[in-house]
Amino acid sequence: MILHIDTKDRKQIKVSLKKDGKVVKSLSKQNEYGSQVLLPLIDRILKTKDLKPEDLEEIEVETGPGSFTGLRVGVSVANALGFALGIPVNGKKIETNLLY
Repeated sequence: MILHIDTKDRKQIKVSLKKDGKVVKSLSKQNEYGSQVLLPLIDRILKTKDLKPEDLEEIEVETGPGSFTGLRVGVSVANALGFALGIPVNGKKIETNLLY
């Protein structure tokens, strides 16, 4: 399963789950400070499909154009999750041995 994060609109956050290139579930939330709802929204979409973060195979994140702050939050969350889960983000896997 692939998690898709879209934070390019600062006030509307969208997350989707994809399987075999097709969206199987999508959620969005509007909020004056959109980035505050990203992690709860990811948790909620995973729970709707009885998934755990470990079930994700990859994370896709929108990289622009859009709100600089919104994009920065989306990319940061995607990179943190990808690193923690050991899965690729936008097709690239972060090498953990770079920290040593």
